[in-house]
Amino acid sequence: MVRVFKHYIPKSVFVLGLIECLALIAAIWAAMHLRFAQIGIGTPVFSEHLIEIWSFVGIVYVSMLAAGLYELETCRDLRVTLIRLVASLVIAVVGMAVVFYLIPDVDIWRSVIILSLSFSILFILLSRYTFSKVVNLKRFNKRVVVLGAGTRAAKVRELANDEKAAVTFVGFLRMADNEQAIDDAIDYKALPSLSKFLEDKAAEEIVIAIEERRGTLPVDDLLDCRMNGCAVADGPSFIEQQTGAVNLASVNPSWLIFSDGFGGGKEYELYMKRLFDVSVSLLLLFLTLPILIVTGLLIVATSKGPMFYRQERVGLNGEPFEVMKFRSMRTDAEAAGKPQWAKKNDDRVTTIGRIIRTTRIDEIPQIVNVLRGDMSFVGPRPERPFFVEQLDQEIPYYSERHRVKPGITGWAQINYPYGASTEDSRRKLEYDLYYIKNYSLFLDFLILIQTVRVVLWPDGVR
Repeated sequence: MVRVFKHYIPKSVFVLGLIECLALIAAIWAAMHLRFAQIGIGTPVFSEHLIEIWSFVGIVYVSMLAAGLYELETCRDLRVTLIRLVASLVIAVVGMAVVFYLIPDVDIWRSVIILSLSFSILFILLSRYTFSKVVNLKRFNKRVVVLGAGTRAAKVRELANDEKAAVTFVGFLRMADNEQAIDDAIDYKALPSLSKFLEDKAAEEIVIAIEERRGTLPVDDLLDCRMNGCAVADGPSFIEQQTGAVNLASVNPSWLIFSDGFGGGKEYELYMKRLFDVSVSLLLLFLTLPILIVTGLLIVATSKGPMFYRQERVGLNGEPFEVMKFRSMRTDAEAAGKPQWAKKNDDRVTTIGRIIRTTRIDEIPQIVNVLRGDMSFVGPRPERPFFVEQLDQEIPYYSERHRVKPGITGWAQINYPYGASTEDSRRKLEYDLYYIKNYSLFLDFLILIQTVRVVLWPDGVR
């Protein structure tokens, strides 16, 4: 894993991203050369076209992020890559039209843009094919030895089946007789030395997943390995790095206390976040006004009841506030008087409601909540007080998600399908805790960009 602004990125994806950044530079540079040669005006000088080149690369690169092209499962599938690459280039064309209109000094000929996009498709597909077939993404996987063979080690081993994880386990070492969760574990006492075992396995990292460390942790051996350059991590931290989530089954209060993060962001970051929320809220309200009007009229015309739906939610520091959304259910959705989870194919959802939920249009009025300061664009989704009280009793550390402002979109929303159960809430909390622990403006940017992917491919929307 490569850590960028406190966020963990698989090394293979990071390297692929750098290669494809160069590929986009090559695409527009080749397009300029070809077009200049066609009209006979000489050879372009790179330094004279830096603004145009970096504008093209930046817009296309962000569009590729938005379309989900840098998810590991997408990188491994050329068919999915092609579909999302085409979608990303459509987004890029729209982005370039907006940027070039707002900044007239950035001037790229339409013929150059068409050639650049064509070369981009060719170069990106070539890089993906080379990476997946020749280089092989798994060659970037970290080779890991796990100390432990009990339930904690078994939890770490589950990463072997996680498509997001970039890890290859080369050995599990049984540290005590009562560790029997992993059948093929090697007895630690049978090893000549830990450092020799790591050398034979070409291991890069040791993960500590021992059930009881007192009396079983080989401190001297670990110190020797660490001094020889081998990384050492505890189980919960390793799972966090690989999955982008804090595993609730592995952590305890001491881990939360002593691990890095949970600073809530520096003062200038919070100021920039609020400035972004206010300015973008005003812009989006202006740009989406036609959608707001049409949607409101359709709701009123097709079902009885008000246009908007106001509901009490729990916000920053547990303070309640009223969230505003377009009404997508019948007015008698909770006629029994008891709050209910949304269900798959919920019959309480109206015809228009199903459409606006799928397209996320029902969320647009929450921009008003962002403008008022009740919410931010990025943060854990706010929940109803009834469910908060219930989940706080059933899920450890659930109240910690209220340490930051709730958001319209969040790390959990782009990583976990929509769910409406206690277990779904537990899984989403694991992502929310990762966001709170590793907060940065960079992570906010990634979440906002990748929300486009969720809108384009709305898996699990209810």
